[in-house]
Amino acid sequence: MAKSLRSKWKRKMRAEKRKKNAPKELARLKQALSLDKKGEADMTELQEIATVVKAEKIKKEVDVEMAEEEVDDGKMDMDKMRSKTTLLDEHGQYPTWMSQRQAKKLKGKRMTKKSGKGKKKKGIAW
Repeated sequence: MAKSLRSKWKRKMRAEKRKKNAPKELARLKQALSLDKKGEADMTELQEIATVVKAEKIKKEVDVEMAEEEVDDGKMDMDKMRSKTTLLDEHGQYPTWMSQRQAKKLKGKRMTKKSGKGKKKKGIAW
């Protein structure tokens, strides 16, 4: 949608604002990483606040954890007792994601198959 004059103007002005604020934003980022002083981030200040761990060490730990994990067969944990045709579970309930209208429609189809004839449609009898 977004093709009205107002939205075009808003987009244009947002782009102008981004251009104007870009240098300030870059300066703030550099200051946050303290890159403007030395060219490298100052880790001594960060070590007081949090523990600094090298990326290689973390990657090795993650690889070890991934190797230790059990191998899945690729299937999701779903209701094993759900009928694929009617979508009913063992208690006769439809899935939670299904709307009432869909459930009613499926129930109607199921009933017509059982009885062999469908419900008569209401209308004018000629």
